[in-house]
Amino acid sequence: MNISDFHGSATTLSTEGHSRVIAGGAGIGRSTPLRVDAQRNLEHVLRAAREVFGELGYGAPMEDVARRARVGVGTVYRRFPSKDVLVRRIAEEETARLTEQARAALGQEEEPWQALSRFLRTSVASGAGRLLPPQVLRVGAADEAAAEDEAADARVPQQRQSAPEETDAELRGAGRTDEADDAGAGALLEVVGRLVDRARAAGELRTDVTVADVLLVIATAAPALPDPAQQAAASSRLLDILLEGLRSR
Repeated sequence: MNISDFHGSATTLSTEGHSRVIAGGAGIGRSTPLRVDAQRNLEHVLRAAREVFGELGYGAPMEDVARRARVGVGTVYRRFPSKDVLVRRIAEEETARLTEQARAALGQEEEPWQALSRFLRTSVASGAGRLLPPQVLRVGAADEAAAEDEAADARVPQQRQSAPEETDAELRGAGRTDEADDAGAGALLEVVGRLVDRARAAGELRTDVTVADVLLVIATAAPALPDPAQQAAASSRLLDILLEGLRSR
């Protein structure tokens, strides 16, 4: 599923107690206050969607979301006309939450390794890693593939034409990667990139660690377990091991 496919389709967004319907991406909309019961149902659906997608992934059916929210599936579709629209809403909210967590770590920790570690611990504890948007992970994979291609070219200099080099930071900042067309994903990649660059420059992060690796740690260090205490303990233990793997020796 490609998050970018959501653009241009009939979309229903609900924020701060209001419902807005946008038809065909044409910008024609109508904003009306939600009734108290409708707002309550919306909150139940969003909470249930976070839980279900966090446990089963974004492939989970809408019926599972409705069952968890204790509403009819028609209620879910009245708020979100397709699963893609609901997934986009959840993914955008979780991306924004991760971005704020990364910015907080940058602002509150002067020491580069502590800032990166703080971000990872906060994001894993919040469970946001289980809801990372698919396009964010694809961006990371694309960046790594580009780095591998560049390394291969360097080993065969006679077959390579000279061209200006572009760093990962420049690609993130300029938005040159096709997959990073979503503004929220771009903001997340940029701020996590700053955390990575600072820790690497300080000699505390392995030189081969990329933004993609950091996002992968967030995604894998938040297992979905039925018992909250067991889940917290498992996440903490796994993150300790992964942090040791990221740190420069």
